[in-house]
Amino acid sequence: MSRVIFDIETAGGDFDALEAPFRDYFLRFAESDEDVAAAKDSLSFYPLTAEIVAIGMLNPDSGKGAVYYQAPRVDLEDKEPMLPFEEDGILYEAGSEEQVLHKFWQAVKSYDQFVTFNGRVFDCPFILTRSALYRVKPLRDLMPNRYNGAHIDLMDQLTFFGAVRRRFSLDLWCRFFGIKSPKEETCGHEVKELFRAGRCLDIARYCAGDLKATKSLLEYWQNYIKYPPGCNR
Repeated sequence: MSRVIFDIETAGGDFDALEAPFRDYFLRFAESDEDVAAAKDSLSFYPLTAEIVAIGMLNPDSGKGAVYYQAPRVDLEDKEPMLPFEEDGILYEAGSEEQVLHKFWQAVKSYDQFVTFNGRVFDCPFILTRSALYRVKPLRDLMPNRYNGAHIDLMDQLTFFGAVRRRFSLDLWCRFFGIKSPKEETCGHEVKELFRAGRCLDIARYCAGDLKATKSLLEYWQNYIKYPPGCNR
């Protein structure tokens, strides 16, 4: 069975540039300056107010992968590589958000099983919604029956499908198992500012770090938590 891990990085837009109904929606319960700031900072969590700036894919069996990332600031060509290049088994390739989505769908359609961390709640709905914006049709079902094994969401698995109510982050699971966490150098909430600063390759490499951490977490789950099939007595 061919498997692929995937992960996305997103960046929210300018709050003041949103149409009034969107601004009103996000501020409807804001009662303080802190509430307003939190509402503005939350834009990166939603596909209606944020864009995908990187999609990473990693084959956990071969160790090979790719990160497709946005690099809209062509004036940075002298500061970071813009042509496709490979680093530590990962191919990096830049393009627009629409191009990134096309590349993802073409790549993902050849795999039998998907692996994510919180992908059913965040990554998959985000990819599907942003793809619809550009009229890019999905080439695989990213949201199959959650119990049939076609999509292994490690957040589901590590909470035992909701039996454990506390949902720890990828960073905390990595720290618990002694896995190098990409959050030690960059955090997800910094992606928006990195994107605005034109540090697109930094985002792509951060995404690659998430992929490798997810691969290590997958190995812990399948070797020490998942009960082997056929072993029921």
